[in-house]
Amino acid sequence: MAYRLFTGPDDRSFCERVSAALAEGYVLHGSPSAAFNGSSVIVAQAVILPAAIASADAAVADAVDGLGTDGFGYEETIEGHA
Repeated sequence: MAYRLFTGPDDRSFCERVSAALAEGYVLHGSPSAAFNGSSVIVAQAVILPAAIASADAAVADAVDGLGTDGFGYEETIEGHA
């Protein structure tokens, strides 16, 4: 998975899950979030896998390059202009 979101109580287990993902090559994405549910603090942290994101970005760039000038895959030519 290119993107993962960890949530849970703000405890050692949560930190270990995020740390394990970092050890697998994920990087932190955005700031952590914290909320109080009335009894404990719940935290969240997103992580992304840079190689997967780069691959997806390249695929999007290739698709956009193939669209042409009118956005629908057709090159529009006006007399005297390309």
